[in-house]
Amino acid sequence: MARLMTMLYDGMLILAMLFLVGLILSVVGTMMFVDVGTTAQDAKELPKWYQNGVMTPAFVLTLVGFYGIFWRKSGQTLGMQTWRLKTVNADGHLLTWGNSFKRIIGACLLPLLCALVGALIHGSRLAVLFSAFVGLLFNYAFCWFNRRGLAAHDILSNTMTLKVPKYEHEGIFSSLKKKTKN
Repeated sequence: MARLMTMLYDGMLILAMLFLVGLILSVVGTMMFVDVGTTAQDAKELPKWYQNGVMTPAFVLTLVGFYGIFWRKSGQTLGMQTWRLKTVNADGHLLTWGNSFKRIIGACLLPLLCALVGALIHGSRLAVLFSAFVGLLFNYAFCWFNRRGLAAHDILSNTMTLKVPKYEHEGIFSSLKKKTKN
C-alpha cells in the first residue's frame, strides 16, 4: 500500500515537472520554428523532429533526473519520505547513477513488453495503455509473492526498497518551550 501511495504522490510531482518542461519547450519551439498567426486558424503544430528529438528526450531526462537525484542524495523521493520508504543497493548504500538508471530501466521493461504484446494482439491505443498498466501492476504485485518483498525491478537492478522505522522527534512547540525555560 505504501508503494502505491508513494507512486501516486511522486506521480503528481512528476506530472507537474513534465508540464513545466513541456510548457517551456513548447514556447521556445514555437518562437524558434513556427510562424505564429493572429487567429486560431493560423495555429500550427511543432515540427515532428522537435517533438521527437528535443521534447521526448527532455521528458526522459526529467524523469531520470528526478529519481536519480533523490535516490543518490538520500535514497528517498518526496513521496518515499512521506511513506517512510528508502531505496538502497544490495549492500545497503545509496544508489549510484548506474544503479538508478538500471532501476528505472528495470521498472520500464515489463510495462514496455506488455505494451508491445497489447499492440500486437489488438493494436489500439487503449489496448497498449491497458497492457502497459498491467505490466506496471505486475512489477509491484511481484512483491507479494517474493518472500523478500522485492519488486521485479528491485531484482533486475540489484536494489531494494525498505520501510524506514518511525522515530519520535521533538515537535516545534516542545522545542520552543525548552528555549523559553533556559
